[in-house]
Amino acid sequence: MSTVLETQPDSPPEPKNKKPSTAHLKVIPETRQLRDRIREVAAQFASKLDKTKPLSRDESRATAEAVLQHLGLGEQYLGFTLVAVANEFWREQVAAIPFHRRLLLLPHCLKNAEGCPADYDEFGLDCKKCGACSVADFKVRAEELGYKVLVSEGTPIVLKIIVSGHVDAIVGVACLNVLEKAFDKVLLAGIPCVATPLLSSNCRSTSVDDDWVAQMIELKTEPPEQSTKTWMHLMRSANALFEEPELSRLAPRTRFGQAKLQHVEQGLNHPDPLVRQEAIAYDFLARGGKRARPFITLAAYDALKGGKGTLRADDIDLPDAVRRAALAIEAFHKASLVHDDIQDDDTYRYGEVTLHRKYGVPTAINVGDYLIGMGYRLVSRERQTLGGDTASDILDKLADAHMRLCEGQGAELLWRDAFDQTLTPLDALKIYALKTAPAFEAALYTGIRLAGPTEAYDKLIADFSRNIGVAFQILNDFKDWTSDDNNKLVAGQDVLSARPTLLLALALEAATPAEREELLHLIRQEKQGEASERVLQRVRTLFHKWKVFEKADAMVEKFRARAEALADEVQPEPLRELLYYLVDTVLERTAIPEEPQPAVFMVELNR
Repeated sequence: MSTVLETQPDSPPEPKNKKPSTAHLKVIPETRQLRDRIREVAAQFASKLDKTKPLSRDESRATAEAVLQHLGLGEQYLGFTLVAVANEFWREQVAAIPFHRRLLLLPHCLKNAEGCPADYDEFGLDCKKCGACSVADFKVRAEELGYKVLVSEGTPIVLKIIVSGHVDAIVGVACLNVLEKAFDKVLLAGIPCVATPLLSSNCRSTSVDDDWVAQMIELKTEPPEQSTKTWMHLMRSANALFEEPELSRLAPRTRFGQAKLQHVEQGLNHPDPLVRQEAIAYDFLARGGKRARPFITLAAYDALKGGKGTLRADDIDLPDAVRRAALAIEAFHKASLVHDDIQDDDTYRYGEVTLHRKYGVPTAINVGDYLIGMGYRLVSRERQTLGGDTASDILDKLADAHMRLCEGQGAELLWRDAFDQTLTPLDALKIYALKTAPAFEAALYTGIRLAGPTEAYDKLIADFSRNIGVAFQILNDFKDWTSDDNNKLVAGQDVLSARPTLLLALALEAATPAEREELLHLIRQEKQGEASERVLQRVRTLFHKWKVFEKADAMVEKFRARAEALADEVQPEPLRELLYYLVDTVLERTAIPEEPQPAVFMVELNR
């Protein structure tokens, strides 16, 4: 019987979801007449789409291809047509949202590059009215209507603004490269969004169909009869757990009131060490992250209660006991991050200095332990509300997840300190299944158990979580080869810290004895600065030589396919839709790291 830890796909076809270069599909129609014609036909085809469900990637592409076929046009216009289809799908819903609940997102490259007087702040370009470009014109009109306006690039800041609850729809202007990235993240979540593509992607003093942008800004109609399901409401519910005063209401601070603090921030500098200890723990719990695990718990509970939370925010019914259980899931996750950062001696987390670097290792260890205790207490103190059996089952699952995570982390640490660093792909995948999958399993199980018995779902929960957890960790290995603004900021830490990754295991498997010796020597070096950069470049070169990234990417697609196949059989429908959504978002596509320039140095082995 096959298991999730097999290291090779059943057959080696090209991964079905592998993301090839799409540059040839992003040609902007050369004339305004052609652009308008594509928009017109896109509206006709989009009118036939089911607008009760978010627009899927496959459905949007099929519709766009049908539009181009109808017009007798080539695939080079596919990107533009995808935007046109998505616009028509969401037009009515964006138009029905009050102006003051919309965000206008403008690109900084639309500005006049020469002599622009605007400065950048933490949110992007602080645009000034000077008449030199159309950015200010759009900004002024949108703000007159009540819009919030952001002159920036990319989707992370946009998702953060959406989840925080400040806006309910996006009107965007961007190049097709940016819109392609936004589609998977923003539209998949069911966030109403319309966009106008820039007429070029050269990122400097570009242009746009100004009247098209103006029309999108001015959209206004009565609410449509049907609204599209969205995960936004539940994402916001998960995010709100960590905002004050909600966080302190759900998990009351024992020292805050005794110290008679007026503001939470005062606790971090309070002279009483008990107050400071509590404040550091709460501050880290509330800091950063995507809140993916508490979202899974809330969404799974909602799905088995009818899925009303995906329709209207007013229909969300999340008892405090459910909210506290979701909060507990994040407390365990944050505790593991504190301890993991210590064991790996990482420098940054969520863009800030790690706790052990800021407060010292003993204090950081204690903060992690404090968060573990908080997680157990958040559930155990709800046993009267939840019932003894439910609370006991959830606590048992959390304890099991905690132990398995420690097993995986322990195996990694022992491998790093061992003299014999033999590592097979199967060894790496076993560590991944222990380190990453338990967190997803605990979050999913908790949400389902809060809604009722889990007997019908126990195997599904374990198998789905294992597939998605292992694939997630492989994708995280890819991300280590680029700097990460949302997390550790430093690229190549897995190599420099000699971690037992799947990438390393695949490389060792493919290497000759001499190459294997060189690779092991490289990862054992503890050089800094320029020397470390040379080590990273050499390791990257070897990984590309042995097609390590391609092999790992194929394995991600295998695990993705297995997770999707498990979801195919799930009832009820709201839970099945949640599992599909998790596959698409947790396993968000990550580009394979580029091959470096040919190395101009040789690394000598210390024999």
